Amino acid sequence: MPRVLSRGVVVLLAAVLALFIIGPLAWLAVRAFAASWTYPDLLPDAWTLRWWSVVFSDRALGVAVQNSLFFAPITVLVSAAICLPAAYAFARFEFPGRRFFLIGVFAANSFPKMGLFVSLAALFYALNLMNTILGILVVHVLGTVVFMTWIPAAAFAAVPRSLEEAARDAGASKLRTFFSVTLPIALPGILVAAIMSFLSSFDEAQGTYLVGAPDYMTMPTQMYSLVLNYPTQVAAVFSILLAIPSVALLLAAHKHIVGGHLAEGFQIK
Repeated sequence: MPRVLSRGVVVLLAAVLALFIIGPLAWLAVRAFAASWTYPDLLPDAWTLRWWSVVFSDRALGVAVQNSLFFAPITVLVSAAICLPAAYAFARFEFPGRRFFLIGVFAANSFPKMGLFVSLAALFYALNLMNTILGILVVHVLGTVVFMTWIPAAAFAAVPRSLEEAARDAGASKLRTFFSVTLPIALPGILVAAIMSFLSSFDEAQGTYLVGAPDYMTMPTQMYSLVLNYPTQVAAVFSILLAIPSVALLLAAHKHIVGGHLAEGFQIK
């Protein structure tokens, strides 16, 4: 009897979790095709594709999509150029303040960011970075530092030194050893970091709105306007479009995330 009861509790909790995750997505999917939906009806009064045409024909929404697809890849590249050398140094070298800086990188993302963004706005005004591409990139890169540092650092640290020593004994230079041995083994962790950084940039809203609006609106910041000025069906369509890249990239990285590369990124010593 206790086993049946415990199994029933597990099934109930799993059902509640599935409802919590799938319920909002199902509501968005139905709302995006609903001509109207009035309480207490369980289903819409009629179905339509009108809201999809509204989204795809609205120039402002199209520009927001283009901006998101512009900023996210560039953010990943800039973040990789800045953070990967630091990640390698954290993984392979002991230096004064190493643990302090590692914890500092993580702690910087442990607090609400709005206060940081307000402080940055004051600095950006002084440097004429408000409403500029560079200002938005700075905000986006700040949100990716923890992913692009911790996860690759753990990936580099997990590379067996014996393999590198064997390559050196065979006559390979330090540079060739890095590109032939170290980098290929660490690459899955780096790819996970890149995907998490892309999603962080793609979904960044508060800082982008504060620094870039109204000249540069991305998909998350455009949602503010949709909620205030458009029917809920348009916001539902746009929410689905906003979720597609996240779902696609997470599915692509599923093997590496489940395999532990994401968790390993927060276990570096």
